Amino acid sequence: MGSNIPPKSGIRVPPEEMSRLVARLFEKAGAGRQDAELMAHLLVQTDLRGVFSHGTWQTTGYARLMLNGRVNPAPNIRVVRETPTTRVLDGDGGMGHIPCFRGAEWAIATAKEFGTAAVTTRNHFHFGAASKYARMALEHDCIGVAISSHRYGLSPDDLIKRVNATSPISIAIPAGDQPPLVLDMGASMLPWDEELYARMPFTYFKELGIGAINQVMGAVLAGIYMAQFQPPQSPWESNQGGFIAVYDVECFMPVDEFKEEMDRFVGDARRMKPFPGLERAELPGGLEWQRERDYALHGIPIGPAHRQALEEIAAELGVETPFAEFEHTCFGT
Repeated sequence: MGSNIPPKSGIRVPPEEMSRLVARLFEKAGAGRQDAELMAHLLVQTDLRGVFSHGTWQTTGYARLMLNGRVNPAPNIRVVRETPTTRVLDGDGGMGHIPCFRGAEWAIATAKEFGTAAVTTRNHFHFGAASKYARMALEHDCIGVAISSHRYGLSPDDLIKRVNATSPISIAIPAGDQPPLVLDMGASMLPWDEELYARMPFTYFKELGIGAINQVMGAVLAGIYMAQFQPPQSPWESNQGGFIAVYDVECFMPVDEFKEEMDRFVGDARRMKPFPGLERAELPGGLEWQRERDYALHGIPIGPAHRQALEEIAAELGVETPFAEFEHTCFGT
């Protein structure tokens, strides 16, 4: 699924039903119940915001990596280094969702005590959409930052643009009645175009800067280039890392005042003229805020390809899917 445009046809599935299905699939793939349920919860939360590329669509690929022995289905997450406000978590070759969620929980609790906290995570695979972890800070009146990158080589034969890769970054900032401001993006934004570069080189320079920072914070600082996490020493495809930081708003100004100013800023922006072709003006996070309310109430829209992928892995693992129960919610053609 190359884009996060809602499907034009399909069915609507309640989020709790999707969570139960995905959790059963991960359990069948070897995950413990607690980890399976957490993975399912995080993927469904991503679906609810309309980021389908990183939601339950990924279940089939993740489960097969576990079944094929490339990702540890039952990792032992460990704290390998710490100070009062920082931690380094080892993911034991499993999915990145588990150590990153636990790391974000700890960082939030620690930031509420000390004002700020940060964690890095290493020795794990994909951590999904970065916004999952940045957004965790919002309900605690904190600002959250999440960055990730994967291990890859830089060849002298490649254009320096390759540094960008697809490394994601998310920054989540709470508001009051208005949608929170949530940046959630990958570093690679533009295909290489010599004519565009000749006219607007700064666009590629800015893209490169974001990509380089994400690679350092989400990979180099996280320690994923250490020899023990790479083949042949590591049996796992543990090629990704993460950086998560949390800042308590109250340490900078009263939360009520901050949210009042955020509501003014976000509200003013939403009353502006939208980009051409769009119905309304929204800051980053606004569209996800609307979709989350809609999908929680009416069900997550699941297109035919998404449904088929889940049905296929469910058949392989001997798990029944609930999709037939929701045929009455069909939409599109």
